[in-house]
Order: sequence, then structure tokens, then C-alpha cells
Amino acid sequence: MKKVITYGTYDLLHYGHIRLLERAKALGDYLIVGVTSDDYDKSRGKINVQQPLNERIQALKELNLADQIIVEEYEGQKIDDIKRYGADVFAIGSDWLGKFDYLKEYCEVVYLERTDGVSSSELRSEHAVKLGLIGASNNVDKVRREAAFVNGLETADAWDGKTPLEEYLKTVDAVYIYSHPARHASEIRTALDLKKHVIVETPVTEKREETEALFALAKENGVVLMEALKTAFSTAYRRMILMLKGNKIGQIVSVDATCTSKEDLSKETAETLARRWGSLQDWGPTALLPVFELLGTAYKEKRIASKMSPAAPKFDLFTRIDFRYDNAVASVKVGNGVKSEGELVITGTEGYAYVAAPWWKTEFFEIRYENQDRNERYFYRLDGEGIRYELVHFLNAVRHGGSYAEIERSVTLAISGIMEDYQAGKDLAVL
Repeated sequence: MKKVITYGTYDLLHYGHIRLLERAKALGDYLIVGVTSDDYDKSRGKINVQQPLNERIQALKELNLADQIIVEEYEGQKIDDIKRYGADVFAIGSDWLGKFDYLKEYCEVVYLERTDGVSSSELRSEHAVKLGLIGASNNVDKVRREAAFVNGLETADAWDGKTPLEEYLKTVDAVYIYSHPARHASEIRTALDLKKHVIVETPVTEKREETEALFALAKENGVVLMEALKTAFSTAYRRMILMLKGNKIGQIVSVDATCTSKEDLSKETAETLARRWGSLQDWGPTALLPVFELLGTAYKEKRIASKMSPAAPKFDLFTRIDFRYDNAVASVKVGNGVKSEGELVITGTEGYAYVAAPWWKTEFFEIRYENQDRNERYFYRLDGEGIRYELVHFLNAVRHGGSYAEIERSVTLAISGIMEDYQAGKDLAVL
């Protein structure tokens, strides 16, 4: 029996995939099809896959072309699979010409001509969603650069602030809001009233009830309102959270998160600082994320201490928040005018998790134990700052609906609640 093996993502299965599989099957008597896993696709930079692994496998099964379907999960697996399954021929599309010549040591390698005029990328790009941009130029430029990596998303010119916002929003399908948090509530509501989908930088608003009301309005109008918090969409961060919730380090007793950036604010005036994000507005949601995701939002006590700018008594250069829970404590430190080691440490009864600076751009983390022989390191690719990943998530939510929240609503509301308490001076000591 002559065995043929081939691989692909097979997202949005189309005629081009089918023709290639038919030609691969004709090369032998038994066809093995490898389907790339979601994590492996991400590690190769393929972030815009529309269908989860189980749907892609089911679509291949329904073709009745594959005699066996396997999952490709790691680099170098092709050699293992050729040996394991005794493949005689490795077949792949001609757009990979020469890429897999190294496999000739193990079997015959055949490059098959692809079907012209159709591809998954083109299908994903059809009926592009036009994304408006609201915010300072340095922020929206960053979003625009990352959006270029997302098939099916087209960015519009940023809102100039002079055209009535309602008129601008009528020209787009959705909007990314990256303006000062004080403006979020009114801008989000205007967009939702026009039934435009919204993705907004955290905090969503600085009042808990206001945030809750806006999510209710989005649901009522049948549109997406999504919180943009880049760290939450990092594969490494998300895997770590799930691992720790699974008792990997025992009971969690402490979470310590630090996020700072040393900016020269010495020449800033009260007027210019009023247009900037304070430390808690800028870094607070990120630092609070692992605290609330791992320990929950039902803390018993919190204490806030801030060092304010001499030029603007309401602009915090540095803020620290300490939380007390029934069986744990947490501390977050954020700063825009100070510098500290931006690491994340999660302490448990059996070990601890450590993420080196800058932990909010999580690409790897470590699980450490008393017996160092048990220590483990986990690596996951993160392209850019993570904005492209949240944009893919947002686009999928706009197109397909359903569950799309990477962040629990209770966490989002708790973050808004912290901002509200801070604005009101609750539990706050000024240094």
C-alpha cells in the first residue's frame, strides 16, 4: 500500500483545497491529512483562522477523501509523522516549492499545482468590515498598523474631531475607541445608538454602572461592545491563567503585578497633563487583570496610595493598590513617571509562577518549585503588541456573533469600579 501524507490549515474549506486533496490522493492508495492545531497556527503567525480545529476536521471528514486525519501540533512533526505512519509520499501545494525538500531524506516529495483564483485569505477578506478610529494619532496609528495583518478588516481615516461624530460613524461598520477614558462613555453610547460595533481600550468607562448600561445597550441593539486589553489575548498569558486555575502551584495566596513606563513629564503643565492618561488609567486595567482573574472580584479590603504630579494634583505619577481577600492578598503597582521591574509573580502553596518584564507582553512564563528539577518554562509566540489578536477576536464576533469575551464581565465591571472609587477618592491616600 502506497501512503500519501499532506498538511494544511483547511480554514473555510473551498474548491482549491478539494482539488489539491484529490490530486494528493491520486498519488497513492491511502491519504493521511494533517490539520494544524489552533496553537500551532498562532505560533506560525497565522492569527486570522476563522474556524476552530474541530470544525475544520469535520469539514474534511465530510469530503470522504482522507483515509486518516491527524493533528499537527509542533514544528518538526512532519518527520515524526512520516516515520510513524510509514508515508511514502509527502504532497503539498506548489506555493511551498523547495520549502520541504529536506523531507526527501525520508520519502518522496511532490509539489502540487494550486487552483488559481481562490484562497482562504481571499474568502476571509470578502465583505471587509470598515473600522473607524477615534483617539490620539500615536494610538490610532498603532491600531492601523496592526489591523493590516487582519484579513477582512479595512481601516478608515481617523476621526478628525471636527466633523460631527454621528456623521463620521455613519461611514464605518465598527469603531476602535482609543481616546481619553473620560470621553469613552459618550463616544461608545453615540456609536451604539447608531448600531455600530465598538472595541474600546480599557477602562471601558470610569463608572461601574455606566459600563454595565453600555453592555446592556449593545445587547439590545444587536451589536458588539468589546473591551480591548491586549494582554488578555496573549496565548502565553491565557494558558498560564488556565494552568494556575487548575491548581498547578497549589492554592494561590498572592498576586503581585507591576507595570511602569519612565516618561519625562518634567516639562508638562496642568493643561497638557489633563489630556494624558494617568498611571492608573493607563496601566491599571492590565495590572488588575491577573488579580481579578485568579482571585476574583470579591475582595474584602483595598487600599490605594498615589504620588501626584506637582504640576497637576489629579495626575498620578505612581499608584499602588493593595487588596485583602479571605485567603489571599494582592498588590498592583503602576506608574508613568517612575520606573520599576515590570514583572508578575503569583505565589502558591506548592510553587510560584513568574513572568519577566515586560510581563504584559507575555511570550513565556515559568513555573518554579522548591525542587528546581521540577521547574518548567512555557513559550508562545506573540507578534506585535497583541493588538492584532484582539482585532481578530473582535472581527470574528462582528461576523459570527456568539460568545466572544476573553475577559469575564465581572472583571470588566470591577475594573470600572476601581476607577470610579479612585476618582471619588475612596480608600485613597495621596503621597
